[in-house]
Amino acid sequence: MLEIEDLQAGYGGSPVLKGVSLSVGEGEFISVVGPNGAGKTTLFKAVSGTVRPSAGRIRFGGTDLAEVPVAKRPHLGIAHVPEGRQLFPSLTVMENLEMGASTAAGQRDWARNLARVLDWFPILAERRNQLAGTLSGGQQQMVAVARGLTSAPKLLMLDEPSMGLAPAMAEFIFARLVEIHRESRLTILLVEQRVAEALEFADRGYVLEAGRIVLEGTHAVLSADDRVRQAYLGM
Repeated sequence: MLEIEDLQAGYGGSPVLKGVSLSVGEGEFISVVGPNGAGKTTLFKAVSGTVRPSAGRIRFGGTDLAEVPVAKRPHLGIAHVPEGRQLFPSLTVMENLEMGASTAAGQRDWARNLARVLDWFPILAERRNQLAGTLSGGQQQMVAVARGLTSAPKLLMLDEPSMGLAPAMAEFIFARLVEIHRESRLTILLVEQRVAEALEFADRGYVLEAGRIVLEGTHAVLSADDRVRQAYLGM
């Protein structure tokens, strides 16, 4: 579904990604882990189009994304849940979800998708008329994920969904992502610093360090690697 080949990208002429290649198959749950500054967020921005690659290729469903304007990428089925949530704080929960359903597929499947996200995150049904900016951090993250889902995506990209959350709430969000993947077979690409959880739930994972992929493999393979165990798992 998503093929990234020798991707280079950065800011103001300073490279952040230095020849990154990875693939995400339809229906897979893929995690990208690594330290701060490794280029994980830049990778997502290159896919969604807010950062322009300086070299390499990104193909989604066989389409070269270099030929697709930023505003049209959600209509291909790419949903990006950004780091820090970036909700519309002065809009209600429901209005934020409606903003997510701006794609043709989201509008077509609005009723079904809304029912599903409210089933996965029932607190949002209770808070549907509450301003998003007055919610707790965990509830705001639920809105951010749900907003991505209302676009009826083929690929859901989640950038650090556990950031700033208490451990119990982070675990809740991870459990919901696993449930969403299991029930819908939605393709998920996750960037996360909580490495143990990110690799545990994923079909495959990539370790990104200093702008390069240094390791890749299944949960079992990466968890058994001494570099991963020492640097990320505290073992």
